[in-house]
Amino acid sequence: MKELLKASVRGVFLILASPLLLIYFLAGLLFRNSAHFYAWSEFISLLPGKFGAYFRYAFYRFTLQKIGLDTYIGFGVLFSHADTKLGSGVYLGPGCNIGKCTIGSDCLFGSAVHVLSGTKQHSFESLDVPVRDQGGEFTPINIGEDCWVGNGSIIMADVGDKCIIGAGSVVTKPVPDYSIVAGNPARVISSRLPQD
Repeated sequence: MKELLKASVRGVFLILASPLLLIYFLAGLLFRNSAHFYAWSEFISLLPGKFGAYFRYAFYRFTLQKIGLDTYIGFGVLFSHADTKLGSGVYLGPGCNIGKCTIGSDCLFGSAVHVLSGTKQHSFESLDVPVRDQGGEFTPINIGEDCWVGNGSIIMADVGDKCIIGAGSVVTKPVPDYSIVAGNPARVISSRLPQD
């Protein structure tokens, strides 16, 4: 019964979001760039409460590359790239900033987690050209299934399945499956696998 009720509510919000989705897609014919998507992400990130969470789910169902069922997108969550993929049961806490990535099913993100699009978003080799004009490279980040990422963490590299990222950690190198990492830069401090 609970699942049927949730499905009904999602359906209602798909209908409520349809006028904005129509405007989004029509405007996209004129503005064909990532700034268009990001501007809409900023706008709907500010809708409060349960209404906002359901509305964001409905909107991103048609604008992100993939979004699974029972995904919660909290207040102030920003997406910078439409080719982001979210698995089922993902929870994104308030104030997260999500770059180009794939987030596996059943992941929990605390508040203000930032997933950058790799470590090379900005080039800075030339001293004669301002950093803002040197371009960069966006690399998709993969975060495995059933991970918990603590408040204020920054993710710049792949994270394996069933990992725990301590609050405030800065992940600059790939994290193996079942790892518990913490620190800046983040280091493996333990494993979730049973120890002999």
